[in-house]
Amino acid sequence: MEVTGRVVVLTGAAHGIGAAMARRFAAEGAAGVVVSDLDLEAADEVVAGITASGGTAIARHADASSKEDLKMLVTEARAAFGPVDLFCSNAGAAFGTGVHAADEQWTRSWAINVMQHVHAAQVALPAMLSRGHGYLLITASGAGLLGTPGDAPYSVTKHAAVGLAEWLAITYRPRGVRVSALCPLGVRTALLEPGIAAGHPAALAIAAAAPLLEPEDVAESVVHGLASEEFLILPHESVRETYARKAAGLDEWIDRTILETGARKR
Repeated sequence: MEVTGRVVVLTGAAHGIGAAMARRFAAEGAAGVVVSDLDLEAADEVVAGITASGGTAIARHADASSKEDLKMLVTEARAAFGPVDLFCSNAGAAFGTGVHAADEQWTRSWAINVMQHVHAAQVALPAMLSRGHGYLLITASGAGLLGTPGDAPYSVTKHAAVGLAEWLAITYRPRGVRVSALCPLGVRTALLEPGIAAGHPAALAIAAAAPLLEPEDVAESVVHGLASEEFLILPHESVRETYARKAAGLDEWIDRTILETGARKR
């Protein structure tokens, strides 16, 4: 899918990767971009920058874990610009905790990192299927392919996000709806950088796996990935080889990860 002339909705778009994608989509000539986030003030700032550069966008307050809020975004987009062509469920949550994380952290991780994508599909698919085309972009993570030692809720829910994206692709590609899973490793965002500064094992493991990218680098990969309609969009190309090596020998992969991360000590 070429973004030019398309109507796009993004969640978690006030900062980081989401903001970079919103700006890039507008620069590519999107017909309209809905920038949604819990932080409406920051979303307004993203929109102000887009409109100052000649793009078309609106900001909306939305909780990505709320199906009703996501349904509202589709309605608002249609009213402002027309039917949604591309829905990017991008918001994410990480707590840096293990299997004994608080129930509230597991619940929130599941709501944001998995059910957001379920709800996005539920609200966006009917119109896309009726028109015979559309695109769902699920921001998962390299952690959804390779795991994240030190953060159980994040690793588990990101794997689930990739699994959902795969199911959606198999089910709806024959009906004209494309699906991609965006799976970066380390990106310089507020989701990762505080953990690196604090020396958290999960953040350090991600930072050590590949060079940190800027959000704009990820947005560049997304534009190219959408244009070629790739299922896995991998801003860190090394993930492809590492993922293949993991699949070729999972026990060896687990043992190597234990040694490289010192997981046995935690």
